Amino acid sequence: MYFEDIKIGDKVELAPVTVDKEEMVAFAKRYNPVPFHTDEEFAKKTKAGALTSSGLYTFALMWAEYVTQDIGGEQTIAGLSMRLDFKAPVFAGDVLRGTAEVISKHERNPYNGVFTVRIDIFNSSGELVLTNETDTVVKRKPTEEGKE
Repeated sequence: MYFEDIKIGDKVELAPVTVDKEEMVAFAKRYNPVPFHTDEEFAKKTKAGALTSSGLYTFALMWAEYVTQDIGGEQTIAGLSMRLDFKAPVFAGDVLRGTAEVISKHERNPYNGVFTVRIDIFNSSGELVLTNETDTVVKRKPTEEGKE
């Protein structure tokens, strides 16, 4: 979708995803090896009381759902930046759901623009567990001034 066709307020629902314990722990062991993500006995003694998902794993699960509905589509040039805010713990067995909404956009140059999408991820209880804002560079419609 070209920059001009993307509207602030465009919103998509993300398909639900269940957090699989074995995948969650394997991810943490490889990419975020801290005991409250990898050691069940240690995790029992924490405030959460059980193993928690790495925030990066939680995000990756829902990002995979977002990209299937990629707002920029074939006109996407590149990701520009990303911000994550971890709000609450996620546990094995949680069913995550989310929304992705365009919250801002601006022209970058005659050839492309940038839009920001906010992804909100909720757990099985409907509690907000993670927010993300991603800036994406997308092509503008060709004009005489901005020919591709």
